[in-house]
Amino acid sequence: MKIIHSIFDFKPDQKTYVTIGTFDGVHIGHQKIIEKLVLEAKANQKKSVLLTFFPHPRMVLQKEASIKLLNTIDERAALLEKTGLDYLIIHPFSKEFSRLKALDFVRDILVNQLNISKLIIGYDHHFGKNREGNIEQLTEYSYLYDFLVEEIPVQDIDDVAVSSTKVRRALANGELKTANKYLGYNFSLTGKVISGKQLGGKIGFPTANIDLSEDYKLIPKTGVYLVKSFINTKEVYGMMNIGNRPTLNGDYQTIETHFFDFNKDLYNTTITIELIYFLRKERKFDSIEHLTDQLKKDEKIAREHIINNL
Repeated sequence: MKIIHSIFDFKPDQKTYVTIGTFDGVHIGHQKIIEKLVLEAKANQKKSVLLTFFPHPRMVLQKEASIKLLNTIDERAALLEKTGLDYLIIHPFSKEFSRLKALDFVRDILVNQLNISKLIIGYDHHFGKNREGNIEQLTEYSYLYDFLVEEIPVQDIDDVAVSSTKVRRALANGELKTANKYLGYNFSLTGKVISGKQLGGKIGFPTANIDLSEDYKLIPKTGVYLVKSFINTKEVYGMMNIGNRPTLNGDYQTIETHFFDFNKDLYNTTITIELIYFLRKERKFDSIEHLTDQLKKDEKIAREHIINNL
């Protein structure tokens, strides 16, 4: 897959099959659209193109609305790399670009710039200034400019439509199993390991504190999670605490992971940690001793889950 950072840098030498969207999370609904795009493009000797935008349009148009995303742009690209796409275009989204009318977008971008042969889009897709463009207009323009349009029906799991919003809501509520089911993979956090207060080591639970690389990345509900990571190609399990450390009267949120059977120095290394299972809510304990006892119980439950479910 080749990544291109502007629509205007894309110079196709043949017709393309295109899909458009933010694709935050690259969840199973997104995957269905992309799989269809890739298969159809190959079958018809065309190139598959996914056009996405960064920053997320709501970050630009609704700055007062603090949206948190399931993926950083690098994570999104890494997930899309696995789909077999020929091209990923990450176009800078701006207020100026948002003012492009639906007809201009189709004619100038899809037809003249992307050399489109077919557009495959998700259910209820809107585009152009004030989101004025819809499937009816796309169909009308497709006859005018000689390309095909196909809308994918809403993707359901157990009669619940999958959407990035519903994944975000599940993570905010601690419903990790539901979120991972919708995503089709384990939600993860990536960051650099930074120095903490080293209390964990003193009570037998040394932790790697991670600093997230992007502030727009969604952080799940506070609490304790069973997690895993690949460190130097080795699969390592552990438990992560997301929260303010109320037992220690903490006044800011931290993300700390205690890895099982692992004692290497990780400072200043960047690691990705997958969240597998929600163990419990964060709570304040009467003493460090009570906290330590609970951590031992958490580890026991986590290890049993690894044995019985993974």
